[in-house]
Amino acid sequence: MIRRMLTALRVLLALFLLGFFFVLPAQVEQRFNKVRKGARIPVTQKARDLHATLLIADLHTDSLLWDRNLLKRSSRGHVDLPRLREGNVAIQGFGIVTKSPYGQNIHKNSDGFDQVTPLIISGRWSPDTWTSLRQRAIYQARKLEGLQDDSGGGLIVLRSSSDVRDFIAKRRTAGTPPPVGTFLGLEGAHALEGKVENLDRLFDAGVRLIGMAHFFDNEFSGSAHGVSKGGLTPQGRELVRRMDEKRMIIDLAHASPQAIREILALTRRPVVVSHTGVRGTCDNQRNLSDEQIRGIAAGGGLIGIGYWETAVCGKDARAVARAIRHVVRVAGIDHVAQGSDFDGAIMASFDVSELVQVTQALLDEGFTEPEIRKIMGENLVTFLERNLP
Repeated sequence: MIRRMLTALRVLLALFLLGFFFVLPAQVEQRFNKVRKGARIPVTQKARDLHATLLIADLHTDSLLWDRNLLKRSSRGHVDLPRLREGNVAIQGFGIVTKSPYGQNIHKNSDGFDQVTPLIISGRWSPDTWTSLRQRAIYQARKLEGLQDDSGGGLIVLRSSSDVRDFIAKRRTAGTPPPVGTFLGLEGAHALEGKVENLDRLFDAGVRLIGMAHFFDNEFSGSAHGVSKGGLTPQGRELVRRMDEKRMIIDLAHASPQAIREILALTRRPVVVSHTGVRGTCDNQRNLSDEQIRGIAAGGGLIGIGYWETAVCGKDARAVARAIRHVVRVAGIDHVAQGSDFDGAIMASFDVSELVQVTQALLDEGFTEPEIRKIMGENLVTFLERNLP
């Protein structure tokens, strides 16, 4: 009897481990990265023809966090290389997520129980990532490098302004399908583990853009969704200076209003907001005020408009186009870009293969063809050429 019970317990344990390591990651992603059914807008042949000629670039996706091969087309999530090609994307920014508090919301979060830890353990990440946020960032940077190595030239990591120029020239003369360029951003400076000197490690790993905060306050900056919502700490001011010296790009997404003011006053270089909405069309504390938009634009910065409902207060691409129109009215055509937040635990109206939805919405909003070219990618490509190391 005891022997049978032990055998049954071993079987149950084996089934549990198999489920935890090989079933749970996919189920979690299917729950968090969804595509809303019935949210597409009608697409004209004019939009399809224009879309096929665009140089498309997007500031932010969180695809590296999830347990799937991004070189193969997947039935879940929003982004992979085949769908990037279908959407005619030239350059895709990849964000690195290292920590996310349980029950996160846009109003107030403490640095509490972390949702990412069980996800990466079940995803079979190396054990050094289980307790180190810095190692989680480096792991994802290496993951992108591995994807590049295995892509046969289909995916190219961009680390410098010359990389961007060379890539654009190569893409113009490449056959079909053309390569897709990528660059790395860090979703929250907490991954530096409180040490400015860790910036060099992440720079060497390929990180070129850093958000000062994510959903909670950290050792460097207050978050718009944190408890104190304060500004920069002394370490945060030192981090800004070091990023300026290394020609790394500061990302104001999720930063508190006080932190945004202080960063804009301190930095000598243009900044981005990699994924956001605007209060002019969707009034909540996740989104930028007109004053913030003008301040970012005055320094030559770029604002990436996201695709999820909290960002744009709408369930289709028309809401994205309305937010973009607002930025253009406030700051001008040269300061707006795409900042989808695909695979960022959002409900999207379409995946990256269907970006013609945004092109159509911009046409419906009354934008001209030259304006659409800037909005869909030329602004971001120009920004990267000017501001990467």
